[in-house]
Amino acid sequence: MFDVVIVGGGAAGFFAAIHIAEARPQLKIAILERGKQVLTKVKVSGGGRCNVTHAEFNPADLASNYPRGEKELLGPFHTYATGDTIGFFEKRGISLKIEEDGRMFPTTDSSQTIIDCFTSEADRLGIHIVRICTVTGFKNVFSDQGDLWEISTAKKAYRSKKLLLTTGSNPKIWGLLNGLGHTIVPPVPSLFTFNIQDERIKNIPGISSHTEVTVLDKIKSRRNNGRVGHSEILSSEGPLLITHWGMSGPAILKLSAWGARILESYKYQFKIKVNWVPDYHPDGLLELFMKVKQVEKKTVLRTKVVDVPKRLWANLVCAAGIDDSLTWPEVSKNQLQDLTAQLTESLFFVNGKSTFKEEFVTAGGVDLKEVNFKTFESKVLPNVYFAGEILNIDAITGGFNFQNAWTGGFLAAQGIVNSFDRT
Repeated sequence: MFDVVIVGGGAAGFFAAIHIAEARPQLKIAILERGKQVLTKVKVSGGGRCNVTHAEFNPADLASNYPRGEKELLGPFHTYATGDTIGFFEKRGISLKIEEDGRMFPTTDSSQTIIDCFTSEADRLGIHIVRICTVTGFKNVFSDQGDLWEISTAKKAYRSKKLLLTTGSNPKIWGLLNGLGHTIVPPVPSLFTFNIQDERIKNIPGISSHTEVTVLDKIKSRRNNGRVGHSEILSSEGPLLITHWGMSGPAILKLSAWGARILESYKYQFKIKVNWVPDYHPDGLLELFMKVKQVEKKTVLRTKVVDVPKRLWANLVCAAGIDDSLTWPEVSKNQLQDLTAQLTESLFFVNGKSTFKEEFVTAGGVDLKEVNFKTFESKVLPNVYFAGEILNIDAITGGFNFQNAWTGGFLAAQGIVNSFDRT
């Protein structure tokens, strides 16, 4: 018999358990983890460094990084956000550092630092951790101790006054919740890279450039003045990384997150438009080229007049039909128009997706309308709470998904503690 059973030994589960145990040391708390190891996602996050959070301290700006959950997280972020996360770890002797892109990591550059913090705190606070414990069901039962939740596992059943579910994207747990009356938004992948086979990027993996990338609606394409046009449905700006299989980097990952459901409906086959020089308007860029044509005597290939990587410039010059030996005085206006188009509106066909490193993120989960975001308690099932990606909440890359886990874990813990105070 426990006061609180937490299903899921990940970031949100441990964070909540620690806060409950610190606030009410007398409560008996258990974490049930289906695997041999706990905190496995923490282990691989950020390439093994653990991207703990993001240096965004304004609640509204922080919430804007969540394609699903932005509105619901605004209130919680006013209660517990990035600064509180930093304080939690600093209190336990762990300093975090801010990198240039805003991501925050432990100064040790090791996810083991975070894992050791959580497991040592759990030991210190007497939190019971049960590994290799797959939950097969849970139900509300009546006893002489009042309403309880009975959690069935392959080996035994546990009873608890409060149940906190932090199981992430677990279809079996979602199925159990659906059977008990919760609405589950069907899951689709989020945070993925684009598979693209194209001569313009074929031999230049590892190159990164600041871009604007737009997803084009392939269904609504139309003919306009003799040219094929497209409806632009999603757009993002940021670094784009050319890879062996296509494109990645923040600009692509943002699109995959915000467009998770749309791109799934396209079966991950669609066109994108890449502007490699988002600071330029096409007309302004062509005007610049025409001025360079009047004064520059070298070849177009050797004279990179905009801020893009050299090898990318060379590939785009080639794609515009400009020969390696052609000088600026020799190049035609039509060729410069083609080069302008290659730089400002390169079209690429995406044929499939790849997982972004080890950061498996899913859009979907418990319908947010069925959760009280002051306490993260279920509106459908009494004394059941949620935190983390079990909910239909997900974020772009950069530490935001962990911040959702910390905030949800803290508020669920606070809700559980306050509920005991009322009884």
